[in-house]
Amino acid sequence: MNYQVLARKWRPHNFTEVVGQEHVVKSLMNALQHGRLHHAYLFTGTRGVGKTTIARILAKAINCENLQDFNPCGVCRVCRDLDEGRFVDLIEVDAASRTKVDDTRELMDNVQYAPSHGRYKVYLIDEVHMLSGHSFNALLKTLEEPPPHVKFLLATTDPQKIPVTVLSRCLQFNLKRLLPGQIFNQMEFILKQESVDFEAAALKLLSRAADGSMRDGLSLLDQAIVYGNGKVTAEDVRAMLGTVAQQPVEDILAALAKGNAAAILDKINEIANLTPDFSEVLQQILQILHRIALVQQIPAAIDHDFDADMIADLSPLFTPEDVQLYYQIGLVGQRDLDLAPDPRSGFEMVMLRMLTFRPAAVESAPVKQAQIRRTLSRIDTQPDYSKDNSEAPAVIAEKIPEEKIIPRPDDNWVNMIAAMKINGLTRELANNCVLENIDDTVCTLLLDPGHKQLRSARTEENLRKALQAYRGTSLKLVINAKQTTIDTPAVQLTKAREDKQLAAIEAINSDENIQALKEHFDARVMPGTIEPV
Repeated sequence: MNYQVLARKWRPHNFTEVVGQEHVVKSLMNALQHGRLHHAYLFTGTRGVGKTTIARILAKAINCENLQDFNPCGVCRVCRDLDEGRFVDLIEVDAASRTKVDDTRELMDNVQYAPSHGRYKVYLIDEVHMLSGHSFNALLKTLEEPPPHVKFLLATTDPQKIPVTVLSRCLQFNLKRLLPGQIFNQMEFILKQESVDFEAAALKLLSRAADGSMRDGLSLLDQAIVYGNGKVTAEDVRAMLGTVAQQPVEDILAALAKGNAAAILDKINEIANLTPDFSEVLQQILQILHRIALVQQIPAAIDHDFDADMIADLSPLFTPEDVQLYYQIGLVGQRDLDLAPDPRSGFEMVMLRMLTFRPAAVESAPVKQAQIRRTLSRIDTQPDYSKDNSEAPAVIAEKIPEEKIIPRPDDNWVNMIAAMKINGLTRELANNCVLENIDDTVCTLLLDPGHKQLRSARTEENLRKALQAYRGTSLKLVINAKQTTIDTPAVQLTKAREDKQLAAIEAINSDENIQALKEHFDARVMPGTIEPV
């Protein structure tokens, strides 16, 4: 039996077969096209993303006798010898097993000799960061001024351990972690070529488990084929990986959106029967929340999502504020999961914490604004009732619900900020402004000059839209950076906090119990520990 694993059998042999590293491939092919080859290249990145593979393809390309569109032809003597591992002018060195300075000196002693068969003599040093300091010193001079017939190709997973003197002499390429979708497509292609039956859901699980490494993904695929007796099914892959299916996680999030604690605990009970890793389940929830947050801010992101249908179903159920809160609770909960009496109870507490601290259901401003726009557009298409005043009020009352009428009790800037429900940098900009004048056409604000960095086209546009929704009319926003004697809301808030802090300190110091403790037990209040409630 001479079986070759998928990771080796399907290793790319030219630049067009490389997956997910277009930025590196394009640079190398352009260098070959214009004859601008550097004498030393350094390829960095996590394991299994193609560092050594690309280095071998480059070694093949610079020696190929018949380049095809600046790609190795694969049929000439050099390409065949290199693919079969018997090209004498490619010297591959595993730095992890040759760390001594004597090994490096022996290697460099042969640099001066011309190549035997190829155009260049190529030194491919893998895991170069494992070389000792003396070995790097022995390599340094040759690396800086090598003979014209020598090229150095270095690969490492840890470039931080390489001396800067070596880094400065190399042309460095950082290889990216592969996306689950890229790994999925490559697995799908390979299985079709291998005539292996598979389920798409199984490949999705394997693509996520690969964690950005194509080699790890193909190794898992090999294992799944053996485990499934020649087939790759989702049920077998879940059993092999020991992971929980995506569906229970989706159901848990749907129940969380509805605030249904009983449904959440029922799903956890179902999952517990599979003896899962609850840390992995929580990680899946965090990944889905992250993708929901992306889609809520950038709807077009759903087109590139790995589970677009699931994300599309879940996104409308959560407000952006809830997603951020749940994500933060989940992150902290994952850190503390090992401290819980057992993983299940720790996971249950994380989910219950999300329910407990869930904000009251308040319709978000963007949704309200969208409904107002839809209402106004419907009103614009209604017939003109000006000739019959008896019917007009009834129709208008039907088409404009009471909650769509935005009240304007006064023009107090602090109250207006609270009513507009803005957040982030837009709120910071508003808090550092003073209202100079406002009417139905223009709003003029004075911005504290010390905070003019808060101004941007995006924040001003968001503030203008919020003011328009608040006033119910089309407004022009004018912001002037000018010092004013009136305190901005930010200054008022700071003073209020200081007043609360002083009041809290005074309350503690004047408390009879505190005074008794000081008198009888020589107690003292630790500075900086008093906070207002």
